[in-house]
Amino acid sequence: MNTAASLWSAVVVSGLYHGVNPGMGWPLAVSAALMARKTGDLYKALAALAAGHLLAMAAILFPFSALMVLVEWQVQIQTGAALLVIALGFYLLINRRHPRFLARVPPSRLALWSFLAAMAHGAGLMLVPIYLGICGTLETDSGHAAAYSLMWNNATAALAVALAHTGAMVLAGGAIAVGVYYWLGLRFLQKSWFNLDLIWALSLIIVGLIALLTAH
Repeated sequence: MNTAASLWSAVVVSGLYHGVNPGMGWPLAVSAALMARKTGDLYKALAALAAGHLLAMAAILFPFSALMVLVEWQVQIQTGAALLVIALGFYLLINRRHPRFLARVPPSRLALWSFLAAMAHGAGLMLVPIYLGICGTLETDSGHAAAYSLMWNNATAALAVALAHTGAMVLAGGAIAVGVYYWLGLRFLQKSWFNLDLIWALSLIIVGLIALLTAH
């Protein structure tokens, strides 16, 4: 598998992982539908969570698309982003508590909750080293493309990464939410689910280390 395909696979896999992780909000979609006793509210809630997650991904990735105009600083930018991801991973290993401010966001504002949760857990930051690697696989002429053209290409890549990642997240989380709502019930969550916080923190560190090793 070539580098570009591997990086895009990482975007999708991380999205699937975020979707499975209850910390990204799919239990709230189930809860919203059960409280309203309307099936449609399940899908409305999932759409709101997707919108918030997508906005969080874009908010992190687009500034880096502008920074990538400084092509000669690409390695330094990618290295700095990787170190940030590693630092956040270690922080989450030490501090296992979920941010308290998320509990203050009312259930009626799921898009806002999803945006804040993705930011707080470093979901968008995790994509940055992967995204920078994807930008490095984009073809440019021998003297590098003009700044506007390069920024446009990188912004397009940022949007594609955000959409692919969020799509995978909604697919995985939505599938679990639908299964719990229609068939498995809330007891499944109490008896069968597991905490992914430790794995999430370690995954941030691993992604950061891989990005450091592949920065060139």
